[in-house]
Amino acid sequence: MLYAKIKKEFNNFKLDVEFETNGETLALLGASGCGKSMTLKCIAGVEKPDEGQIILNNRVLFDSKKKINLLPQRRKVGLLFQSYALFPNMTLKQNIAIGVPKKQKNKEEIIDEKIRAFSLEGLENNYPHQLSGGQQQRVALARMLVNEPEILMLDEPFSALDEHLRWQMEQELISILKAHKGSTLYVSHNKDEVYRICDKVAVFNNGKIEEINHKEILFNHPTTYTTAILTGCKNIFRARKISDNKVYVIDLGVELICNHAVKENVKYIGIYTHNLKLSSNDKSENTFKFNILDVVNNLFSYILVLSSIGKDDMDSNFKIYMEISEDEFNGIKDKQSVYLHFNKEHILLLND
Repeated sequence: MLYAKIKKEFNNFKLDVEFETNGETLALLGASGCGKSMTLKCIAGVEKPDEGQIILNNRVLFDSKKKINLLPQRRKVGLLFQSYALFPNMTLKQNIAIGVPKKQKNKEEIIDEKIRAFSLEGLENNYPHQLSGGQQQRVALARMLVNEPEILMLDEPFSALDEHLRWQMEQELISILKAHKGSTLYVSHNKDEVYRICDKVAVFNNGKIEEINHKEILFNHPTTYTTAILTGCKNIFRARKISDNKVYVIDLGVELICNHAVKENVKYIGIYTHNLKLSSNDKSENTFKFNILDVVNNLFSYILVLSSIGKDDMDSNFKIYMEISEDEFNGIKDKQSVYLHFNKEHILLLND
């Protein structure tokens, strides 16, 4: 188990986070510069927090009050940087070997086993500049794992790879993480990648953890504006409570009936593009007429860009985005407006 409570101020930025994880893959999801990478560096011992405590499997790695700050090599932590940080003047085999503890007896056997496990045979004498991006990443992972770390920490490991190689490496990484018995921290700003790889998600925003939960709950029922944005919600509008199950959507000028109790602190409503549905009329609840401003042709679907009747200015900030199939588009492609149904089960009630 990892427990971390960290405070650190740097370059007028304040990091203040507290979380724990136990044998799972926890994503640190957030925009660039929100403190994700600094959190990993503090846990690894690369950076020293101003105050706080870091405990890994009952070992105290850092405690500001007790003046404990273990050296990185004593922490049993594996950290994979975005750049992989391979030594350019060392061969592939030497780069892996440097990660093996000095007192390890069967060093050569361990190195050869990792070379085979990561399909790097025949490249042992190559230098990093002679390796592809995927090969470099596998070397970095192998070097990290030969030290048998108690926790793995990956800082946007696929950022330098093309889409096809990214998918291949992602599948390999998922297999590695399943075999790893300890916890993993996974830094990313890619929501799809996070959902496929991780078990839980901690949403970072401006140096703080805004929300943490199992991925299915967090992606389907975010509770804050930032979390909704990071999980891909394109439709977020200002709202205020009318009653226990109803809100007034200020930006759209409509009232919506909600499936969940509306709290006093609700500030926004959100709904994912795929959860909006077309209707033949506005006779049912939560169904309203909207103008079609534009149509975006995706690879396998269409995105309708809509606005409320009377709010059809192309410069308006209050556009609604709806994803529909080709068959649905063929049924409305000659129309200038559509009836849109907001399923009350899919309306997100969001606070700041």
